[in-house]
Amino acid sequence: MQYNAVPLQKLIEQFERMPGIGRKTAQRIAFYILGLPKNEAKNISSAIDEACEKIHKCSLCCNLTEDEICPICRNDKRDHSVICVVEDSQSLIAIEKTKEFSGVYHVLHGAISPLDGIGPDQLSIKELIARLGNDDVREIIIATDSDIEGEATAMYLSKLIKPFDINISRIAFGLPVGTDIQYADEVTLSRAIEGRRNM
Repeated sequence: MQYNAVPLQKLIEQFERMPGIGRKTAQRIAFYILGLPKNEAKNISSAIDEACEKIHKCSLCCNLTEDEICPICRNDKRDHSVICVVEDSQSLIAIEKTKEFSGVYHVLHGAISPLDGIGPDQLSIKELIARLGNDDVREIIIATDSDIEGEATAMYLSKLIKPFDINISRIAFGLPVGTDIQYADEVTLSRAIEGRRNM
């Protein structure tokens, strides 16, 4: 028996399709929106419409932007000879928040995942290779996730980039700050040891 009106059910189903949103959270969001005054609910709707209409991929790095070229790629103060390759725009934002990286980026929009039907052709890899024809690029930093898909993507990219005679590096993975070593798993510990640095 269906307890919700059909439009409410459709709304819940749309939220449930989002990554990390389960049935109960989708219901909470749907009921929250229905509890808003109509003008506030319409503001959310118009913000979604505007974002979908105006946001697209940067013609250089494939980051999300409303301009032809994103602000990072347009910035002459950035080091355009170093490209950090990330899986998504959220990873780019996380790295930017550190204020430690002054190069530019390339956003793949995913990772190689044969089980999910995602191969290299579904990612922005051709666009990255096109950028490497520029003699100014001297280093590629691969900053994909440390899961199986991220590792597979990193390996694929490193083999593809090697013939360009460009320095290829991989971000280090290890123990998060504040973690007790005794509770870390073996893979994390081995990465921490491999990624060690001089003091």
